[in-house]
Amino acid sequence: MLQPLFGKLLPKLVCISFIILTLAACKADPDLANKYKQQGRKVEVVQKGDAFVLLRNGEPYFIKGAAGYDFYGRLSKYGGNSVRVWHTENAQAVLDSAHKYGLTVTLGLWMAREREGFNYYDKELVAQQTERLRQEVLKYKDHPALLMWGVGNELYAEGSNLKVWDAVNQVAEMIKREDPEHPTTTTVMNVPDKVINLIADRCPALDVLSINSFAALQEVPAALSETDWKGPYIVSEFGARGYWEAYYTWWMAPIEQTSSEKAEFARNQYEQTVLTDTKRCLGSYVFMWGSKQETTPTWFSLINKQGEETALVQEMRALWGDTTNFNKAPYIAYLQLDGKFANDQIYLRPGKKFEALTFTFDPDGDMLDLQWEVLPEAETSDGNADKQETPAAVPQMLGKQQGNSLWLHTPQKEGAYRLFVYVRDGHQNIATANIPFFVSNNPLKE
Repeated sequence: MLQPLFGKLLPKLVCISFIILTLAACKADPDLANKYKQQGRKVEVVQKGDAFVLLRNGEPYFIKGAAGYDFYGRLSKYGGNSVRVWHTENAQAVLDSAHKYGLTVTLGLWMAREREGFNYYDKELVAQQTERLRQEVLKYKDHPALLMWGVGNELYAEGSNLKVWDAVNQVAEMIKREDPEHPTTTTVMNVPDKVINLIADRCPALDVLSINSFAALQEVPAALSETDWKGPYIVSEFGARGYWEAYYTWWMAPIEQTSSEKAEFARNQYEQTVLTDTKRCLGSYVFMWGSKQETTPTWFSLINKQGEETALVQEMRALWGDTTNFNKAPYIAYLQLDGKFANDQIYLRPGKKFEALTFTFDPDGDMLDLQWEVLPEAETSDGNADKQETPAAVPQMLGKQQGNSLWLHTPQKEGAYRLFVYVRDGHQNIATANIPFFVSNNPLKE
């Protein structure tokens, strides 16, 4: 009788055993759980169930931040709570200003890159860098605005060199000795799985992974789940589609979104990633809170040098919970030149006149003022757009302006240019768009 009974029970026993093994496999890694065990530190990352929470003075702290060095008062007023900077240059002023407005700071500790001539196989050189960073940690660790330490920025380019990540972990371990009150992170671009696996293996002293991601932001949670990193992450930069992710003209000019397109694009990315991943994402920093020349002066500039704000600033206000009834930025639907869009590959002959036209309106019905400008395509000597300077405007190219149109006079000098339009509403709001074109006697010239 036992044999038939056992035969009947065998499938059920196998099923129960499988369930038990599966549940055991799904439990948190004990090392991971111990790493994120609450210890009452000033700022710490703790694991609660299958989710991670950033605690500041014992209270949950979800980062609603911006990366940049300016306009901290507005950031606080609009519902933001944190800023991110990349190095300790002017760190005292940054920390003091943030504290003044009730903001925290993820303070970057800049680590040299191999492509800049630094040799991570040189033990003495690495030790000198660690000591330099130790002095920075000692200098700022007790500042009340400090949230966490950013150990290096986008060192993933040297991801195949194990010594780089050994050095990152060495700095993180040093921080845990000198300042156990604040967590550590390092930054990568998107989710390079092999690099992240190296970080997970060789940098156990890191508490958080920071990810800069723009067009690929929605892919981050799923991609990260396939790596060996099982801890939490921060979206350390996001915003408009990056110029490296854009569509390009035949002469390799990236096509920039209008400021209105950027606002909608970034809002969708934020809603579908930062607000959706409630288990591992500790918050984000929008890029960039201020102005920056990188490919163009408008690509990442949320607030220009005159303090005028784009629509993305206002989208972040709403996402951060600001319910103020503020005046809306103008909207730009499109910009055309010679009846063509940027994707149409605009070649213009020199010494001729062509019409530019933009469709723009103001949500509040404000009178709009349009300013036009032509810049030569920005160039870099080393291919690094991050270190560009804004080129000087090309004179005598702007002709008659009427309403939303402009007559453009092309120069005799052949080459790549961009036509910019800036739309202002008189309330410190601005919308921007630009369109690349190539002046050539040969319309098929590339």
